[in-house]
Amino acid sequence: MMDLKEAMKERHSVRQYEDRPLEESVIAELENEIEACNKESGLYIQLVKDEPKAFDSFMAHYGKFSGVRNYIAMIGKKGPDLDEKCGYYGERLVLKAQQLGLNTCWVAMTYSKVKTAFTVNSGEKQCIVISLGYGKTNGVPHKSKPVEAIAKADRPLPDWFRAGAEAALLAPTAMNQQKFLFTLDGNKVSAKAGFGFYTKIDLGIAKYHFELGAGADHFEWA
Repeated sequence: MMDLKEAMKERHSVRQYEDRPLEESVIAELENEIEACNKESGLYIQLVKDEPKAFDSFMAHYGKFSGVRNYIAMIGKKGPDLDEKCGYYGERLVLKAQQLGLNTCWVAMTYSKVKTAFTVNSGEKQCIVISLGYGKTNGVPHKSKPVEAIAKADRPLPDWFRAGAEAALLAPTAMNQQKFLFTLDGNKVSAKAGFGFYTKIDLGIAKYHFELGAGADHFEWA
């Protein structure tokens, strides 16, 4: 199995999937990882299997989705940190899926909410979904900003900090905005989202990538 850094580099957004059910062993691995994420985060993430209605709408076809029958619903208690948390733990699941030979795509708008497919309890919100399955292609890399556009420091960029920023630039973001900024002060790193659509979810995704690239032993989050 590829390691997480390899998964970051190999993973690209995929919207067209083969008509092929998820393997039972893959489902078991995903369910275990979802359970671990929910326990750690307090979220209520759910894997939806063999459910074609969400991606059979005009908007989904307009978004060029086809063959989507499986997805992850990112759900949690309403609050100011929900979007960022969904991004962070959702990307953890995205990279796990990549390791398991699946393809994925973060989906904010171009799907229909099928109320019977998952459970949203009182006080909770369904933020976003992640399509997954066996892609017809492996997708293509997105264009990235230069490291210096998203990483600032009180000194020349240390190698670990640059590696974290490079990893963050591999992260998927809404409309490829990459509207986030990592700032180093001493050994503390602050991460801020810019203005735009879904930038807090994007920030959570980018923070997970940054940790993997930089190594968690090199810094503390400010």
